[in-house]
Amino acid sequence: MEENGRKVRALIEKATNSTAAEVDPRLLKAIKTIVRYSDSELRIAAQALMDLMKRDHSQVRYLTLLIIDQLFMRSKLFRILIVKNLDQLLTLSVGFRKNLPLPAPPAVACVLRSKAIEFLEKWNSSFGIHYRQIRLGFDYLKNTLRFQFPNIQANAARLQQERKEREMRSKEILQNKFEKLKENLSLIKKEILSTIDELGECLEIVRSERQSMPLGPLDDDEDFEEFRPSELRQIRLDSLREGEKIHENTENKVVFDALRELYKLLVTKHLVSVQEWISVLIRVELADNRSRDSILKEFIDIQKRLQSVKKKCIDLGCVLPDTTKHEKEEEEDIWEEGKIVLTETESSGGVPNKLIGNSSTSGEVKNKAPASSEEEAKCNASQDREQAGTHSSSLRSNLLAEAPVVKWGSFLDNWGSITDIPANQRGLELESHWGRVDHDAVIPAEKIAELNIRATVYQEEQVEIQPCHAPLRKGGLCQRRDLRVCPFHGPIIPRDDEGNPINQSTSTDDTADNSELVEQLAKQAVKNIRDRDNEEAQKRKMDKQLQKRAKLAKIREHNEALLRDAALASTSNSAFVGDDFEATTGESLSARNKKESLASMLRKKETTKDRLAQRLLNSRTRDATIRQVTLGEDANYREAFPNQW
Repeated sequence: MEENGRKVRALIEKATNSTAAEVDPRLLKAIKTIVRYSDSELRIAAQALMDLMKRDHSQVRYLTLLIIDQLFMRSKLFRILIVKNLDQLLTLSVGFRKNLPLPAPPAVACVLRSKAIEFLEKWNSSFGIHYRQIRLGFDYLKNTLRFQFPNIQANAARLQQERKEREMRSKEILQNKFEKLKENLSLIKKEILSTIDELGECLEIVRSERQSMPLGPLDDDEDFEEFRPSELRQIRLDSLREGEKIHENTENKVVFDALRELYKLLVTKHLVSVQEWISVLIRVELADNRSRDSILKEFIDIQKRLQSVKKKCIDLGCVLPDTTKHEKEEEEDIWEEGKIVLTETESSGGVPNKLIGNSSTSGEVKNKAPASSEEEAKCNASQDREQAGTHSSSLRSNLLAEAPVVKWGSFLDNWGSITDIPANQRGLELESHWGRVDHDAVIPAEKIAELNIRATVYQEEQVEIQPCHAPLRKGGLCQRRDLRVCPFHGPIIPRDDEGNPINQSTSTDDTADNSELVEQLAKQAVKNIRDRDNEEAQKRKMDKQLQKRAKLAKIREHNEALLRDAALASTSNSAFVGDDFEATTGESLSARNKKESLASMLRKKETTKDRLAQRLLNSRTRDATIRQVTLGEDANYREAFPNQW
């Protein structure tokens, strides 16, 4: 018994020692299991919970109140024990007494008060008839102290009333639909059955056509033995099923069109309407269900007939797939057929033979041309070649001598052409045009010349850079390839295979080159020395600046230490500033490393307002300290030099 009591207290203590917004479900289940054994454990749990409600921590009280609500709704003995101390429970959870406010933290205290008011209203609606204390407490908080209750029962009643109204409206709608169905039942059945009969007639016509088709000769038993594997048998069955389907042709096109229209009407209208009426008949509620059952049976039979007809259409292959996409594409692509008329242009002689040949040939002409026309074309081509060979030999040689060598481009198609080109080279006249059409429109030759722009990319001539070839100390020649000057051996000059200079006329040139080289080296040396001196001067300047900054930093630290000592000595409250600062910094560092606990929830969190107030306090203390130090210095100066005042 004592062990169970200790276990209950330990579980309740562990469940309430948490910063979570809800009680751990496993601990709550364990508490319920233990207190279910006997009344003694329940009494111990009630006493432990009331003791925890006296803790100066809103989080502990909040979790304790959640456990009390769970046990209050399940145990009559627990309700009796809690009702005896209901005044104390409301004082500790609602905090309506001025001398006993709710403890910190404030955010959890607000949640605790709202949850306690909600639980009290729930307890009053469930058990207020049996417990007078609950009724009095609810009436006191609501009518005397004017606390705002969530009115859970009223909201539940309102939601239930709205649900009932929705159900009544839906029943009324279903009743109206049923009455409408009874009035139009004969017309609906007649329309559906007529569609089914028409579809049946179309299917009979298609079946008769299939039966009239000649069947192929049957194979012998030996041939059937060859198709023993299951894969081949399945392929054969599929091919036979595919062969049974009748495809559309010119003879049965009318039947297929009617079949498609009727199938579309059956699927999109009749099947959908029958399913809707069946759902209405299933949901409607009547006093006498015999008429509804008979109508429902008729519609179920009609639905089965519609589905069987639909299956027959699909099995026969008479129904094409959905053509909505193709219809949309046809609506988007508007095509107008027009007359195609060949136009004769006056400037046809000026058009190149290549264009004329290309425009006058097509696949159909090639296929339908007789052999005689091909022979005539070959003869004409041979005569043209002979004539061209006689009078163009000398002209060709002259042109080849003058013609430049260029890369191929589109501008070569009309090279040297000075004739106008017709704008309508196709020779077609289309009626679906967007404006006025000029059949004799031409593009002038000067415009053609402007369009024939030749674009080329500049390419620099590749020049081989000769190596330096100056002799090296370790033997060999320098292989660096520089344009004018080698960084190691000076200007690049012609040398032989051994590295000796060649093509030098006199020694005066050598001396001139050497003097120029010496002058360049001297200038470079002077420049290097000046750069080194500038770097050293800059370094000395930076060292002086760093020393000056360090000296100023030491002076600043010394002055701050003096001001701090003077401030601590002048004000009584400033003696604790350093300690408070160290304490707050230590607490902030520890709070980062430690896990959140109940004690951390009680600690006041530093806000922006607190930081600004601390900064203002520090600035005021510093100003007061500086003022006191300056007054003391003035007094000492007056005592030392009294004649100057």
